[in-house]
Amino acid sequence: MDTGGTSQRERYRAQVHAEIKRHAWEQLATTGVCALSLNAIAKCMGMSGPALYRYFASRDELITALIRDAYRSLADTVRAAFDSGADVSGLAHAIRTWAFDDPHRYFLIYGTPVPGYHAPEETKKISFEIMTVLITVHTAVSPRTSATPFDAHLENHRQWAGDHPAPPAALHWALSFWTRLHGALSLELAGHFAGMEFDPALLFEDELNDLLAR
Repeated sequence: MDTGGTSQRERYRAQVHAEIKRHAWEQLATTGVCALSLNAIAKCMGMSGPALYRYFASRDELITALIRDAYRSLADTVRAAFDSGADVSGLAHAIRTWAFDDPHRYFLIYGTPVPGYHAPEETKKISFEIMTVLITVHTAVSPRTSATPFDAHLENHRQWAGDHPAPPAALHWALSFWTRLHGALSLELAGHFAGMEFDPALLFEDELNDLLAR
C-alpha cells in the first residue's frame, strides 16, 4: 500500500485548507464576513472556483471553519491561563489580550451575526468550554449569599456542567462576568469610546473589580 502517497496528499490538502483560510481572514479584515467570496479567494490563489470548492463546498462551510478556529483559539487561551494558575483577573486580561491581537477574529464570533448563517452545535460546544473554566474559577470568588430570581431560573441548568451542575450563583456570576467583559471589549474594539476622553483600559479594570467584589 502506498501510504507515503496518501500522506503526501493529506499534507497537501491541509496546506491548501490553511492557505484558503489565510486568504479568508485577509478578506474579513478588509471587506467583512458578509462579503466573503470563495471565487475571490480562488483568484488570489490562482485556482478556478470549482477547484476551490473541492476544499470548502460553500461559503458557510468556510465560515464555520473560521469560527471553529476562533473559538478553539480563545478556549485554548483561557484554558492555558487557567492551567498556569491565573485568577479571575488574569483570565479577563488573557481574553482582552486575545481580542486585541486580532479584532476581526473577535468580531467574527462576538460581533453582528452573519445573515442567513447558523453555527453548528460543534462550535457552541467549544464556546461552552470557556464558560466551564469561568464557573470553575468562581470557587475562588466569594459567592452572593442572597438568591435572585435569575438564580432560581438557573437552578437546573446543566448545559455547561454535564452531570455535575454548578450552583446557580456560580452560573449567574459567570454570565455576569461574560456579558460585562464583552460589553466593554466590544464597545472599545468597535471604537465607540473614541473622543470620550477616558481610558477604556481603566473602565475595563473597574468593571472587573466590581464583579470581583460581588
